[in-house]
Amino acid sequence: MNNNVCPRAEYPRPNLVREDWLCLNGEWDFEIDHSVSGSERDYQMGYEFTKKIIVPFCPESKLSGIGNTDFMNAVWYKKKITLPKEYEGKKIILHIGACDWKTTVYVNGKRTVCHQGGYTPIRVDITDYLHDGENVLAIEAEDDVRSGKQIGGKQSQRYASRGCYYTRTTGIWQTVWIEALDSAHIVNYGVHCDINTPSVSFDVEVTEAAFGKNISAVVTYEGRKVGRGNTTILSSSAHLDIALSEKHLWEVGEGRLYDVKFEITDNGAALDSVSAYFGLRSVRIGKDGFFLNGKYVFMRMVLDQGFYPDGIYTAPTDEALKQDIVDSMSLGFNGARLHEKVFEPRFLYYADKLGYMVFGEAGNWGWNHSDAENIYTFLPEWIEEIERDKAHPSVIGWCPLNETWDRPNGSRMPEKAIRLIYDMTLAKDDTRPVIANSGFVPYYDMYGKSLGAAFDVHDYTQDPAAFAKVFDELDKGIIKDQLYRNPLYNKRQILDTSKSIFVSEYGGIGWVENGDGWGYGASVKTKDEFIERLEGLTAVLRENPYICGFCYTQLYDVEQEKNGIMTYEREFKFDKKVIHDIFAAPSVKERK
Repeated sequence: MNNNVCPRAEYPRPNLVREDWLCLNGEWDFEIDHSVSGSERDYQMGYEFTKKIIVPFCPESKLSGIGNTDFMNAVWYKKKITLPKEYEGKKIILHIGACDWKTTVYVNGKRTVCHQGGYTPIRVDITDYLHDGENVLAIEAEDDVRSGKQIGGKQSQRYASRGCYYTRTTGIWQTVWIEALDSAHIVNYGVHCDINTPSVSFDVEVTEAAFGKNISAVVTYEGRKVGRGNTTILSSSAHLDIALSEKHLWEVGEGRLYDVKFEITDNGAALDSVSAYFGLRSVRIGKDGFFLNGKYVFMRMVLDQGFYPDGIYTAPTDEALKQDIVDSMSLGFNGARLHEKVFEPRFLYYADKLGYMVFGEAGNWGWNHSDAENIYTFLPEWIEEIERDKAHPSVIGWCPLNETWDRPNGSRMPEKAIRLIYDMTLAKDDTRPVIANSGFVPYYDMYGKSLGAAFDVHDYTQDPAAFAKVFDELDKGIIKDQLYRNPLYNKRQILDTSKSIFVSEYGGIGWVENGDGWGYGASVKTKDEFIERLEGLTAVLRENPYICGFCYTQLYDVEQEKNGIMTYEREFKFDKKVIHDIFAAPSVKERK
């Protein structure tokens, strides 16, 4: 049952779908709790809230109806719900797509769960807290991006936006919804593909009540049955190996997806049924470049910040998520770094369908990485992100950390912490390449090899001739990027020659036609000057055989940062064909 009057009422988890669900988006009672004392004042039950908010939009956004962009130490939501009669006798599962940062859920005044992490989903069984008729659901979110203990991505740690830090997001920013399920049901699944056989393996996570039951999977392609498997559930993860009678590869621009129907049965009676999908593909990054399905692909990526003028972290519509990908591909890009943010699952759904490659990142900025104790807030949330997104074929790599600079007091992120995060990422998902730390600071293992599938570089040199010199000694194992040129690091950015080079940030060319704004280096004065500089910088990367791909900064302007190919409102600044021809031109290795 889906209430279509709710904003963002589309099913929020498109790769694990059940037909029956209840959307709780829309108007909620709302209160700002500056002193974080709401629970002492009975906000969870009796207190009468003074404001209304539109969920799932954060209170900083225009679409929420609040528009408060100041710091809010805690916020509260409350809604009265009456469940349908057909939900009686079932497990009632409450889902919150994302809520920033420390979330406590109350049902009828009773505390049910406390979750830390602003980017990953919350799933809680509220069955035992409900009663007949009307129930009161209250959600408290504490948020302190200035603490250093939580990741905040590009959320500003000062009152106003500045530089490459933007308006904050507090509280709920993804869909709130309910499912009514049998106690034996499917929670999640992972995918391993063999493109040569071809075959697929599933690891399906289930509840304890499913132990001893049967689970089956029927795989179809465009309606034709191409594989089937079943097994008895013996633990929390059921394993299924399925041979495929047809081979259809997931490729760039061709998101060929297989559909899957998972079903748990007991003596022939269906207990749970979900619709899922997967893409048949393999990915690898090595010294010789990036390979998709064993074929060389030059990564033409763009930095996507995932911000919206009216919704901040939340897209105003489902179509807006898809349109960002369509626009990016029309400009010649074949993928994106989903930068310093965990994007909505429906963004990944459209990337899956369109054949658009993405790197999954954590929003690690704002997190004090030099304090070892803070690993306890970072690592659980990062693991939750991997678990949420591991079945999406569009996610072709993980990048848990971005620019963990040395700090002015001399402290830096310990190599042991980097190693732990890197190892845990591979332990949770060994099907994708991992870049441990994007840009600036390379970390090495005991054998002197940099941690990650590629040597990742950020460089915003604006003069094409000077930019070319950064990479003119790659054959000697030397890269003269921003780190190499900074005396603080004593030229220690020497290449691990067993890796190819991914220039995952460059460009950032400033162009402001009206008003104020900034870009990297001196902004251009005309559109022609922008095109000339863009072509010059991009050609340097295309023509170097040691470079396996680039990521241009950025797809669209964000607030005061005016260096996008599009405006913040997603209007094209330049002739699309001209831009497309620059980014899509074949690289030197593709021409061979």
